[in-house]
Amino acid sequence: MSKKEDNIDFLFGKANYKLMLIGLAIIVLGFILMSGGGSDDPNVFNPEIYNFRRIRLAPTLILIGFVIEIYAILKNPNK
Repeated sequence: MSKKEDNIDFLFGKANYKLMLIGLAIIVLGFILMSGGGSDDPNVFNPEIYNFRRIRLAPTLILIGFVIEIYAILKNPNK
């Protein structure tokens, strides 16, 4: 048996995987910022659910994370 070097080529480069992890972290952060704000008593309205963080910031972060993910997938690692 001869030893043969297996040259494994990954589909994405190192930079692609870093960008994917960054995008995933931003998406997770957006969902964490969106959570909460509910009321323990269903008969009591909590206006905290409509604050800036849950209505504007968190969805914007999620969209930015998805854009980073798309860029990371489409980025050519050979350039």
